Amino acid sequence: MAALAKLVRTSTFRLAAGYLVLFAVSVGAILGYVYWNTAVLLERQINDTIEAEVTGLAEQYNEGGIDRLLRTVRDRSAKADDSLYLIANFSGRGLAGNMGGVPREVSGVSGWAEFPYSIRTADGVEPHRARAYHTNLQGGFKLIVGRDIEERLRFTSLIRQTLFWALGLTLALGLAGGFAISRNFLKRIDSIGETSRHIMGGDLSERMPISGTGDELDRLATSLNEMLDQIERLMTGLKEVTDNVAHDLRTPLTRLRARVEDALRANSKPVYRAALEQTLGEADNLLRTFSALLNIARTESGEARSSFSLIDVAEVAGDIAELYEPEIEEAGGQLEVAVASGAMVRADRQLLAHAITNLLDNTLKYAAAHSEDASSLSVRLTVSLSGGDVLVEVSDNGPGIPEAERKRVIERFVRLDSSRSEPGSGLGLSLVNAVAKLHGGALELGDNAPGLTVRLKLRAANED
Repeated sequence: MAALAKLVRTSTFRLAAGYLVLFAVSVGAILGYVYWNTAVLLERQINDTIEAEVTGLAEQYNEGGIDRLLRTVRDRSAKADDSLYLIANFSGRGLAGNMGGVPREVSGVSGWAEFPYSIRTADGVEPHRARAYHTNLQGGFKLIVGRDIEERLRFTSLIRQTLFWALGLTLALGLAGGFAISRNFLKRIDSIGETSRHIMGGDLSERMPISGTGDELDRLATSLNEMLDQIERLMTGLKEVTDNVAHDLRTPLTRLRARVEDALRANSKPVYRAALEQTLGEADNLLRTFSALLNIARTESGEARSSFSLIDVAEVAGDIAELYEPEIEEAGGQLEVAVASGAMVRADRQLLAHAITNLLDNTLKYAAAHSEDASSLSVRLTVSLSGGDVLVEVSDNGPGIPEAERKRVIERFVRLDSSRSEPGSGLGLSLVNAVAKLHGGALELGDNAPGLTVRLKLRAANED
């Protein structure tokens, strides 16, 4: 009973029941209209036939008197199948016709009447009903003309029974269908609920079941599964970040603590000063690392979308190139800039500038440091339009990144062995990747043969 009550309370069953009631009322109205029209039509046909006969017999009486009327009625009575005739005198005695006498339902001067009568068959006497019209003729005679309506009554009764059975079957089948649909719907909802409880229990690998029908529940389950995929990725990323922070920050903190202990043991002001300066440098590096982590977190959360505006990427890239050109030249290299006009995107200006800055900073930091000849370093910054995208590319002729490592270096705190001697936290490309995703774009790393090409792809926007 509890399962049945639960089934009845489902929105699907209530919807099916409401639709069933509406459908049953519609079917009942249609069948009732058919029944009413059929009954009225049959009755009208019988009435028209009787009235026509009454009119004809009255004319026979007016033209030939009672004798002619009697002959006509006797002839028709002898040939009658379901027709009834009677001519009676003023006392009610029958003079001609196939009726035994005047029915007691026939009263008044003229009019319609229905009455029971009996007929003889091979099986005996059967009760029937008749509908007749009676009128008084001159001379005190009464004329009754009728029809057997037993078949009509049976036919209309059959239609009535069909109507009731149709409504009953409609309700029964509708309820059965409502129960079946609700049971299937409830089963799928229970399956989704069970999966949700497993997920809330900590099993993030669980996914909502999909039946494959492509209905609204499948579309909902697909959306929920995509959301769960994203949550699982974020949780995995959070775990990795926590592990990486614990691992990467342990070394500088241990080094900082050891330096302070050494300074305390030395008991010398110059040593104190040097230790404080080095500690200050380590603290700045730690603050920069935490600042980068916060920037990545804010970017991935989408907070910056509220400050989006129409930005000319070429203008932003040009301003940043002016700042980095002297540094690259000081390192012995040269910076080539090629920007296309009309490269407009909807973006956060500060984040976009930070991303381009990180790309040039990485090039200056790693490509120049690991090139055999720093004076031959060539860096190219380009902004171009490609279809519906704006491409920001930074290319260099440095050692590049092996293809197998290109996806990995985008992750947080990932630094290649060849770069661990350089200052940094391994968060630069992670921030650029987060900025790209925030703006509906992508970050791609490719081979510049020799060197590395980093492409920041952003969705172009129209100025209107």
